[in-house]
Amino acid sequence: MEDAELVRRALQRDGGAFRTIMQKYNQRLYRIARSILRNDSEAEDVVQEAYVSAFTHFDSFRGDSSLSTWLARITMNEALGRLRAQRSTVDIVKFETQRTAAEIIQFPLTSKADDPERTMAQRQILQLVEQAADKLPEAYRIVFITRVIEGMSVEDTAEILGVRPETVKTRLHRARRLVREQLDRQIGPVLMDAFPFAGRRCERLTVAVLARLGLSG
Repeated sequence: MEDAELVRRALQRDGGAFRTIMQKYNQRLYRIARSILRNDSEAEDVVQEAYVSAFTHFDSFRGDSSLSTWLARITMNEALGRLRAQRSTVDIVKFETQRTAAEIIQFPLTSKADDPERTMAQRQILQLVEQAADKLPEAYRIVFITRVIEGMSVEDTAEILGVRPETVKTRLHRARRLVREQLDRQIGPVLMDAFPFAGRRCERLTVAVLARLGLSG
């Protein structure tokens, strides 16, 4: 269903439209909230509050920006508000001057069920990327999440953050460099386990060779 139709139905208090909107944007909004708070449960709470606020004031949505951008902006403001409450000693003004949105890397987790080793390797890579992103300065972390991981456009990211597209590009370039440096320091031990051939694949090959030789294991 297109966003325009979802908005029209939501304005009529259609519960199905609200559900569809949440299912469509839950992951994106959660990632944005978490990029600011770096806490899973806090991010989930923020997304819930952002939805309540958005749905309560849905009549204020004018369509000047996309529904996704509108919801992302509400979520970011909610997360920043919570950050203010939690970190009264932090220079929030400085943080808000530097803030930006990020893009999220979609790793192909479509491994076959009979290849658990590859699935495990992919999960290890994802964990390393998540850890590296969490260590980014606030000014770059949101940009990396929205642009690289979530795949939002430069223009949408700039609109959410209230900065110029050129600023988004600069911060994303620096964020990627910092993530690469962090991964370079961490990925060495992981690479020792690259291209695994243990478990089912090893057993399958062994059985096949023995069978061709007319031997039993």
